[in-house]
Amino acid sequence: MGLTYGVAALGRPTFDIPFAEEKMIAAYKALHQAGIQTVGPQQLLYDAEATEKAVAEIHAYGPIDAMIILQITFTDASMTVEIAKNSSVPVAIWAVPEPRVGGRLRLNAFCGLNLAAHALGLAGIPHGWLYADPSAHDIANDLTGLGRPHSIVQTHARPAAGGDEAAAAKALSALSGCAISVVGEHPTGFDTCKYDEAELSRLADVKINAINLETLFGKARNAIGSRVAATKAGVETTLSGLDTLDQEQLDRSFRLFCALEDIQKETNASGLAVRCWPETFTEYGCAACGPMAMMNQNRVPSACEADVYGAFSALMLQELAQEPVWMADLVDLDFEDNTGVFWHCGLAPLSMCDPEAKPEATIHTNRKIPLLHQFPLKPGIFTIARLSQSRGETKLVIGQGNFIRAPMAFTGTSGVMTFSRPAKELCDTIMAEGLEHHYAIAYGDHRSALRAIAKQLDLPLLVIA
Repeated sequence: MGLTYGVAALGRPTFDIPFAEEKMIAAYKALHQAGIQTVGPQQLLYDAEATEKAVAEIHAYGPIDAMIILQITFTDASMTVEIAKNSSVPVAIWAVPEPRVGGRLRLNAFCGLNLAAHALGLAGIPHGWLYADPSAHDIANDLTGLGRPHSIVQTHARPAAGGDEAAAAKALSALSGCAISVVGEHPTGFDTCKYDEAELSRLADVKINAINLETLFGKARNAIGSRVAATKAGVETTLSGLDTLDQEQLDRSFRLFCALEDIQKETNASGLAVRCWPETFTEYGCAACGPMAMMNQNRVPSACEADVYGAFSALMLQELAQEPVWMADLVDLDFEDNTGVFWHCGLAPLSMCDPEAKPEATIHTNRKIPLLHQFPLKPGIFTIARLSQSRGETKLVIGQGNFIRAPMAFTGTSGVMTFSRPAKELCDTIMAEGLEHHYAIAYGDHRSALRAIAKQLDLPLLVIA
């Protein structure tokens, strides 16, 4: 007797929905060709109401062998956790890749898978995962395997040992007593961006200043015109294409930068963590990416989605590298050529631009308003770091890779990279560990000092690459 899966296809309407529907149809076709019967509406589910209705339909059907969540586009993890909590059969998530053709990130499904793995790991819910195109070789075996029971993978973190203790001590001394100002709260369903203020204080004597979004927007609206004009004039010397953008929205972007500067100075913050969406788009009227990239270039690490641990990770790397750093999403891994892509809408500092490219001003691909940086990252060895709380255990995650010169993968700021281990192994580690989707990135090899930082902070160390 064949397998029967309950299937819920999750999507978000701000992505490329015609393309998403193509991928969804292909996914169902692959399931059926593998001899798997599916239960549930074969349509994209955009909100909690539609998802709950679909899951109720699946439960009413009768016995099924597994519950499969089709991660067609990026979504937060809130509905995934609810589906998994209420399932009495094995749960698995299947995310679909998209081609690197230099255009918008049309689906961003890998990030959705990553976010879900982290949330399910924190909740202690066993789950399977698959990152593969519906047309991939041997997809039938992968799909039938999703129906098998899954166990919770034990952490691979190991005790910290060795490293550059002098560099670590210097960095930790510089960070001791510093402040991170968090503007707004992390988005719903982004467990990856939760933080423990007491833990940060215990680890490194880091203080948190909480600022609401209205304070940021009020400062932006009240920014002095001459200061805003001077900011624009400075940016015109570094970014092309400003004149092609909506000038009223662009003005708001520069005002937002001035407001971020003011908050940083008034709170004496070394770094920022900002709820960059949706309110900066929907309530204020610009993208925060470009202003935050400018703060990054000014060596005030600014983390998206109010990710305080991401901001602290960036501060650590900045102290070691002594140059601007960047926090980015891992959005794709190609198991065939062993490359991956780090990307964020347009947040990278200008110093990371490939010298053979011309940095451009652009608009947010989903929201269609400025300001974003756009350029490919320069080639070179880089280090990643993340103060992680995956599976409820505080640890330091580190790795090293190499950005290569390649055609721009996606709009905004992105870099194609290679790691020393196979991409499939890296993916399996990230999902099994339930790691966060944000990584701090700095050029150079800083792993030795990071090992010593983990030792001095008495943290487990997880080397993923």
